[in-house]
Amino acid sequence: MQFEPNRCFDKISEKIGYIAAYFVFTTILFFALTFLNKLPVSWSYFHIILITFLIALSGYGLKVILR
Repeated sequence: MQFEPNRCFDKISEKIGYIAAYFVFTTILFFALTFLNKLPVSWSYFHIILITFLIALSGYGLKVILR
């Protein structure tokens, strides 16, 4: 008996991997900017999340426009 690969699991795991990589990148960026004293005192981790999310969203939007 041959079973077809589970495509739903592949799509879900791809999205989970993208989200995990996003948070790892954001965390590393936050710690690097904090270590180098490049962040304003009033900024927190959520500000960095917002900035990286806007960059990722603009990249996705550009990809859609150029298609």
